[in-house]
Amino acid sequence: MTEQNLSIEAFNEQLQQWTGKTIKISKQELLDDDATIMNLQQVTYETNTQRIDDYQPMHTLQLNGTGHIENEAHDMQPLPSSQYEIPLEDSSRYQFDGSRFSLTTDRGTYTIEKLYE
Repeated sequence: MTEQNLSIEAFNEQLQQWTGKTIKISKQELLDDDATIMNLQQVTYETNTQRIDDYQPMHTLQLNGTGHIENEAHDMQPLPSSQYEIPLEDSSRYQFDGSRFSLTTDRGTYTIEKLYE
């Protein structure tokens, strides 16, 4: 299936439907690749207007839930918090291919896929 470009509103609407599901979040950012398995409990967004510098994002997608992250040794470790944050930018691209979301920023690419019903 081909990827379909989405607006942030359409991306949010479709991602909200995965609340209560087990998802896998894969991050490819510069030289840092990791995978997180999470029981998605809530999708929220945060706006930070009090940023110190441009490295801190103004908008953040927050995937809330419990889960594990796979470390470099391929061991599963508990998430350090119940929130996985993805920085959003004005240039972020949101796509969906029918089974997985792809969110591309200047920093990297995040893929979100549903694992279990």
